[in-house]
Amino acid sequence: MAVKTLIWDVKELAKALKIKEEDVKLYFTDGRRVSFLIERRIAYEIIGGTLAGSEGAGYDLIDKEGDKWEVRSISKGGIYFCPSYMVGSGREFEEVGFLNKIKEIKGYILADITAFPNVPFWIIPKDIVMKWWNQGKLGKNSKVSRDKALQLIEEAKL
Repeated sequence: MAVKTLIWDVKELAKALKIKEEDVKLYFTDGRRVSFLIERRIAYEIIGGTLAGSEGAGYDLIDKEGDKWEVRSISKGGIYFCPSYMVGSGREFEEVGFLNKIKEIKGYILADITAFPNVPFWIIPKDIVMKWWNQGKLGKNSKVSRDKALQLIEEAKL
């Protein structure tokens, strides 16, 4: 699938939220914060689906066909493909858990939040992510830089 874009209006968001435009930009480029909104826009506007039943599910969205998708933000710090419970201080990557996650989902929807307010996103089938993993392109813990992620997406000719 070719790149698509979620478009946001910074002025309208600042007005509605009663905060400064600079604060809107900070919030919407922080993957921990904006993921809640990105997931909902993609679920409702793009795939016509629903959200996972709980935050603890191994996926974020379910499309019209019942397929499960993981939504990830590409931030200035990069992107990881492993489950969230493997990321953060004191947490460790486990290849088996990562591979089990991929088995459960149809693929990933990657959104480049650094481009806010015009956020491009790509729908990446899991077989492409597995190809990247098997070729050693995702590093030892499934995390890559923003530049590397965009390069992989470009090479995949989605």
